[in-house]
Amino acid sequence: MPQGAGPTIGDMQPLLEQPPAAVPAAGPTGALVEIVVPVHNEQRILEASIRRLHGYLATSFPFPYRITIADNASTDATWPLAKRLGEGLPRVRAVHVPQKGRGRALRQVWEASDADVVAYMDVDLSTGLEALLPLVAPLLSGHSDLAIGTRLANGATVVRGPRRELVSRCYNLLLRATLRARFSDAQCGFKAGRAEVVRALLPTVEDQAWFFDTELLLAAQRGGRRIHEVPVDWVEDTDSRVDVVRTALDDLRGMARVARQRLPSFAAIGALSTLAYLGLFWLLRSVTGAMAANAAATVARFALLRSWVFHPRRTNLNGRRT
Repeated sequence: MPQGAGPTIGDMQPLLEQPPAAVPAAGPTGALVEIVVPVHNEQRILEASIRRLHGYLATSFPFPYRITIADNASTDATWPLAKRLGEGLPRVRAVHVPQKGRGRALRQVWEASDADVVAYMDVDLSTGLEALLPLVAPLLSGHSDLAIGTRLANGATVVRGPRRELVSRCYNLLLRATLRARFSDAQCGFKAGRAEVVRALLPTVEDQAWFFDTELLLAAQRGGRRIHEVPVDWVEDTDSRVDVVRTALDDLRGMARVARQRLPSFAAIGALSTLAYLGLFWLLRSVTGAMAANAAATVARFALLRSWVFHPRRTNLNGRRT
């Protein structure tokens, strides 16, 4: 699939290796909460994390629940392990998505879900599980449409290195400055939504990877949906498989695409590229030195400008840009 393309019919057909697990008797609201854990090559921590999450939900969560492990194109032992966990633990199932992409995995499971509330969390469980009930409660009550964990609000407790802290703050600053985002933390891997609201928003989301949930939040905000924020306790996984710089660049490309769609002017994209340059220079300066950081940030800025000016959607059939 070309980068940035929407889902195909094949993408929308998840390979469900086993039927959804039975859920417990209905709680006070009779509502089912499905918690998706997207994974790619996570054999190291998968079993411990799923057992910890399952144990917490079984003893401390008052609503019916289902845990879905969404493996997206793992090449290690993650998928066989996910199947074993689905077979051995009640209310746990495994779904195999043959193509890589966290957003793709979430899209496929959420599209097919019969739950009332759909959620996801990162497999490293960096976010304290005690925040799960405050995350889903306003959705079950009808108070809000989506809910997100935030590490950047009063009441949050965060333990992470300066590099991750810098990347997160720069990214959310760019979102507020260029796309007028009103939510504080787009990247925390701890989000939930009312299922009918999420399904209505999914067709407007193009990204299939890391920018997926940021784009979902932007679409929700644009549609006037209410987004509830929950301050969380969060501890960085120092052995994370996430390539921070590559992910940041992918997110910048996603922001440029959304800006191109929403703010079709050279002034807007120029402002975005300038802010992107400043953010990348600030991020890389302490690692590579000022000269190398300036060179890398300049190249990234040029790439953003070029992708907007010469994008195929800007060219008509006569070869003229529109």
